Amino acid sequence: MGIAGLTFLPVIGAILAIVFAARAKKQILTSDLEGMGLAKAGRTLGIIGIVIPALALILFLLRDNVRAFIDEFFDLEIMKESWSFLLRGLVVTLELALVSEACILVLGLIVALIRISRIKVFRFIAAVYIDVIRGMPLLLQIIIIYFGLSYLGLNLSRFTAGVLALTICYAAYEAEIFRAGIESIHKGQMEAARSLGMTYLQSMRFVVLPQAVRRVIPPLSNEFIALLKDTALVSVIGLGEMMLRARELMGTKASVTPLVVAAFFYLMITIPLMRLVQVMEKRLSKGD
Repeated sequence: MGIAGLTFLPVIGAILAIVFAARAKKQILTSDLEGMGLAKAGRTLGIIGIVIPALALILFLLRDNVRAFIDEFFDLEIMKESWSFLLRGLVVTLELALVSEACILVLGLIVALIRISRIKVFRFIAAVYIDVIRGMPLLLQIIIIYFGLSYLGLNLSRFTAGVLALTICYAAYEAEIFRAGIESIHKGQMEAARSLGMTYLQSMRFVVLPQAVRRVIPPLSNEFIALLKDTALVSVIGLGEMMLRARELMGTKASVTPLVVAAFFYLMITIPLMRLVQVMEKRLSKGD
């Protein structure tokens, strides 16, 4: 029996499974929940039985192209040679992200407090900063800070310029997150604190901010994941983080495999962080 027979026999069986599942579903009473589940299981297995042989047939027909794709993107020898070199770049990436995030949280909170200040001039300045920074590409901000400030006599290191650019950019976004969190707290909380003799700053520090921070932890965590990926843009000024090292290896090895290894390192960090954010969101929603 040829490849066509091996492929189409499971397809025929899958089609029959879907047909029988559909007929069984019609005959099952609504109270027969177990029978309904079996009907759904039969239909699901039938769909799987169609998809897998179809994919196998496509891969067989395109086997030469698939082989070329694997050789270009998943060369095992280049992967073995790349991972230790890229791992050193990953350390730089994590240092850049963590230092930047610490600065972003401080600056973002300060800008948020200025944004909700009672002084109109301060509110206007904060609003202009947020609008301008959020309206400019991060890549452009990195170039301006590293190359532009050198004309003013500020010769920053690549790492410092990267931290400064990421901080200025992401602080504008996180300032809005902080502002939304603060404004989500009922005004009665501030009024109650003031009635107890607290000053405005004391009320904000001990009553409003603790509640607001609890609410903004999930969106701030998502911003950190985005920040971690955007550190790759700092490679434009020559900082030896992971993406720059991957591009260097891609040139020397004449293969895209180093970029795939870099993507794997990013996924190793971002996927657990995303799952952690989901867990935090569930726990915080239960607390509310």
